[in-house]
Amino acid sequence: MQTQLVKWGNGQGFRIPKNIMSELDAQLNDTFTITIDHNRIILEKNFRHQSLEERAAKSGGSLGPYTEFNWGEVD
Repeated sequence: MQTQLVKWGNGQGFRIPKNIMSELDAQLNDTFTITIDHNRIILEKNFRHQSLEERAAKSGGSLGPYTEFNWGEVD
């Protein structure tokens, strides 16, 4: 896949296709580390800790309220 360096305001920027952003699970305003290695630009998405609520929402789960479960009598 190719992209083009374009003028963006007073600077320059690369446009990254939506399918690439989706594959990275990247959102607007996520931060990335950029490095140069052997004439290659490498972008790495920075890890962002998610709250328990964010993780539950992403997995389709919930955080409660919980119902009691009857495990039966203890012998």
